[in-house]
Amino acid sequence: MNIKRIYLEENNEAVYLDAYLADPIADFTRKAILVIPGGGYRCVCADREGEPIAQAFIPYGYQAFVLHYSVTDTDPGRAFPTQLIQASAAMKHIRDHAEEYGIDSEKVFVTGFSAGGHLTASLGILWHLPEVYEALDMPYGYNKPTGIMPIYPVVSADETFAHIGSFQNLFGCEQVTEEMKQKASLELHVDEKSAPAFIMHTSNDQTVNVKNSLVLAEAYAKAGHTFELHIYPDAPHGVALGNKITYCGNEKYENKEIAKWVEQAVNWAETL
Repeated sequence: MNIKRIYLEENNEAVYLDAYLADPIADFTRKAILVIPGGGYRCVCADREGEPIAQAFIPYGYQAFVLHYSVTDTDPGRAFPTQLIQASAAMKHIRDHAEEYGIDSEKVFVTGFSAGGHLTASLGILWHLPEVYEALDMPYGYNKPTGIMPIYPVVSADETFAHIGSFQNLFGCEQVTEEMKQKASLELHVDEKSAPAFIMHTSNDQTVNVKNSLVLAEAYAKAGHTFELHIYPDAPHGVALGNKITYCGNEKYENKEIAKWVEQAVNWAETL
């Protein structure tokens, strides 16, 4: 395996991809998975939601790429849609180098966690924003994922259940305006252009309310768009892989049923 770092912005070491590239096998072309860790748009939790996730997808025939994007701890003052542009730049890099990496450019998926789930879903739903194409020279739709896998995602800025801190960090302000809420509440923007979705959450998540995943699934249903939804009954926010690799001594983070989500997501991806 080859591991390499790709910087996505000139003179900015805070924004990069870590690529986990399996050795080539004759007559086998891999898919790609872009992994977007969470952290409330304050930090990037790559220790549990980055490399371990990348390594989990590789045995299923993927090359994996972990995105480090602008957050308040390492790259402050970069408001939305900066992060969407950075995720789009990551997609562009993967597709530009598909032959080099042994990837089928038509099979590039994205998974993300918590606030990283928001960025994942943004990429699948708002990939066509004009600001993205003003910033990046690429064909229309080049950044659109084949499918998205938001895992316990932040979705909505509806204050009755929102993780409002993520939106404060995303826009770099204490008071999130109605205009900001409308722009970043992803359930309001699902349409026929949105990428298919595999969604996972736990029913008793005390940090990011499960309603986030439910309103996203409802929006997909209303749009008549394909999605798969898994709601597990009992695990705290941040369950990651649901196994010993990412449980960090917290017994609630180890759950044999939840640990099946990667295989389930891979199986879903095969249906597209």
